[in-house]
Amino acid sequence: MTDTEITADLVRDLLQEQHPDLAGLAIREVVGGWGNQMWRLGDELAVRVQRMDPTPELQLKERRWLPVLAPRLPLPVPTPVRFGEPSERFPKHWTVMTWVPGEPLDHGSISRGAHAAGTLAGFLRALHVEAPADAPASSHFGAHPKRCTGGFERFLQAIDRDAVGDVRAVRAVWADAVAAPEWEGPPVWVHGDLHPANVVVSDGTLSGIIDFGDMFAGDPAWDLAAAWVILPEGAASRFFDVYAHADEAAIRRARGLAAMKSLFLMLMGQNGERGLPGGKPNWGPAGRAALDRVLRCDLTQTR
Repeated sequence: MTDTEITADLVRDLLQEQHPDLAGLAIREVVGGWGNQMWRLGDELAVRVQRMDPTPELQLKERRWLPVLAPRLPLPVPTPVRFGEPSERFPKHWTVMTWVPGEPLDHGSISRGAHAAGTLAGFLRALHVEAPADAPASSHFGAHPKRCTGGFERFLQAIDRDAVGDVRAVRAVWADAVAAPEWEGPPVWVHGDLHPANVVVSDGTLSGIIDFGDMFAGDPAWDLAAAWVILPEGAASRFFDVYAHADEAAIRRARGLAAMKSLFLMLMGQNGERGLPGGKPNWGPAGRAALDRVLRCDLTQTR
């Protein structure tokens, strides 16, 4: 963490110091973000400034791999165009990236569910290819659900019991994911953190994917969970039809991971309502809706 307040003036000073040809562009703060803070730069760029992340690892990962992945992905993703290095003015990393137009889903909505399902499935089919040997390994994301039970329990226990509702049903979904076979294919590229704040929508459907700091090579089920976390009611079966590469075990793991991600969103919403650091009040309803979709899902319709 840094004690330096990140302001528009600071961002302009950093640009003037390291990329003076960009310093004259308009700078506007982008609401949201936690590990990194975003500033819109002109109409086509953004500055991603390391804030709460204790190390530059996530930004450096995006710098290294997004230029490799972006050309073959069917949706816009932020691509690094300039690097900002630690300096006396500011001791952390920052990156100038392309701006992905649209509105983050946690402030927008999807009204064209079938279109969004096909779009997301097509994006993930393009992303989920075998990763090279030097691709980043998974860290706190990426493990089989049976190795994530501690996190699942922490989220479940931290949320008001009345807000969760049918705890037994939630645990049953998780238990089924824990019992599912492990991923046996080669490690594939995985975004890893698909939730409403990390996808962009316009015209009622998905129009971009952002925040690749947690990307890794591993089990695609971590992204397939988005069928319930991101897409509206009834769109999961369309998603899996178009994706076409998910076997029964992957879908079971994905559904359990979707339950855990939903609980995380609900917890962040609860923290926001209580004024706690990092809380996001608008994430609570998104998490509740996602958990309801998980619990109502009939897996036989996704196979």
